[in-house]
Amino acid sequence: MADMTRILTGRELNRTLLHRQLLLERSQDDLPRVLERMAGLQAQYSPAIYIGLWSRAASVERATVTRLLHDREIIQGTLLRSTIHVVSRRDYWPWSLAVRDDRRTQALRSWRGTLSTEEMEQAAATVRVALADGPLRQREIDELIGANRRSGIGLWLDLVRQPPSGTWERRRADLYALAEDWVGAPEGSVSDGQVLVVRRYLTGFGPATRKEIATWAGLPVATVGAALAELDTTAYRGEDGAELVDLAGGTIVDGDADAPPRFLANWDAALLVHARRSGILPEEFRKRIFHVRAPQSFPVFLVDGAVAGTWKATDGALTYDEFRPLTATERDRLHAEGERLADFHA
Repeated sequence: MADMTRILTGRELNRTLLHRQLLLERSQDDLPRVLERMAGLQAQYSPAIYIGLWSRAASVERATVTRLLHDREIIQGTLLRSTIHVVSRRDYWPWSLAVRDDRRTQALRSWRGTLSTEEMEQAAATVRVALADGPLRQREIDELIGANRRSGIGLWLDLVRQPPSGTWERRRADLYALAEDWVGAPEGSVSDGQVLVVRRYLTGFGPATRKEIATWAGLPVATVGAALAELDTTAYRGEDGAELVDLAGGTIVDGDADAPPRFLANWDAALLVHARRSGILPEEFRKRIFHVRAPQSFPVFLVDGAVAGTWKATDGALTYDEFRPLTATERDRLHAEGERLADFHA
């Protein structure tokens, strides 16, 4: 019997991911809900929190984002792939529980016996006692347990970045607090958290292969499969024949839909390898954005749904490095959006 599974074109996947990342039309939702819809926001570079939300939500002001961090409505912590992410308060514990065990296993494997579970448990106990008196700076944790243990302490002790660190005004995210003090006691099970993480991925990035979900979450493919079994899903195929999975009823956007110019900050997750099939970052430009001499990557602008260059804010104005020739209309639309971003920066 012929396979009647719908094949999604590259343009459909591109426009669908842009739609789900709120890059076709800005959301009117509050910012915690925006973070849930887009599957969190990668935030090694603190201004990326602000720019990533500005590009996806209507009427964002920098002071509002900072206030939400201070008010604990959005939480900044090391989560997926041992990388700093910002998520809603509601999502913090499910995400942390979902990935903790696998992150520990991967870390122990990478340490090759130089650090053990027992040593890390002891270090975690030491830091927990010290945090009872309030948040600690990174250098203070280093003095307590050593920099090598500090780099992995979050795998044995749930920590968040406490404002004012990790904000637009104070960009270095080096002030740590106990998550259970800042967010509240952990709730839910590991399996429930994994189901939520997979749901969030499909809401923000689907349709996708199981491997793509696993790459983004830092979870084994088998764990992703078990989580998918708890969700109501539908199947598609990519033009390469790959089996794609999505939440049942998820919107698929026409490949001819208009994609307005958008600005993304460093390390935006829409550019990473798990989203490669969307074509948001053309392969010929990938090495210009991610390479060893630029550990922070580069902020980029999108034209017609794909990276077309990089941008920089200097003295209240944006400068552009175009990777391909733009039409007059494309450039006019880009610069109009850029003027709004320059005002946000000012």
